[in-house]
Amino acid sequence: MSDRMEWPAGRDKDAALIIRTDHADERAWSAVKADLMTPWGEHDDFEPYVHVVDDPRWAGITPTQALSEASAHGEGHGVVYLADRVSMRETPVTLLALSLLTRDQCESEEEFEAYGGTFRVTPAGIHEMNANLMIANLGFGDFADAARNDPEGVFRGFAG
Repeated sequence: MSDRMEWPAGRDKDAALIIRTDHADERAWSAVKADLMTPWGEHDDFEPYVHVVDDPRWAGITPTQALSEASAHGEGHGVVYLADRVSMRETPVTLLALSLLTRDQCESEEEFEAYGGTFRVTPAGIHEMNANLMIANLGFGDFADAARNDPEGVFRGFAG
């Protein structure tokens, strides 16, 4: 992968990193971006804080490949969001939240199960996650647990 693309450099590390991996439908991508850029919060009083990577060299990257790229480049933010095929074709829009924690970084399988892995998340959920992860109020596992408790396996936010 490293020869195909460059890891996003020069970005604010606190911004949620969104990587587009499906480039088949520009209209769908426009809808995903519109959802990502919608103000969020109880009264829509917070602006989105995201860094979007929209580069065809990332087309088709898998979660495993994204994790490998993040590890190779010392990405320390803890989570990357992939705008994948599902994001482009299903409604409501969800993205894949990918923990950047690897099995090798964990002392046990239980730790990896609690803090690693993937789940689907709505754009508003991404903003809520990013805000809480940024201040270390909650961890990836807290959001993964909420997604597991959702009938469709999606983190939609704690307020709604």
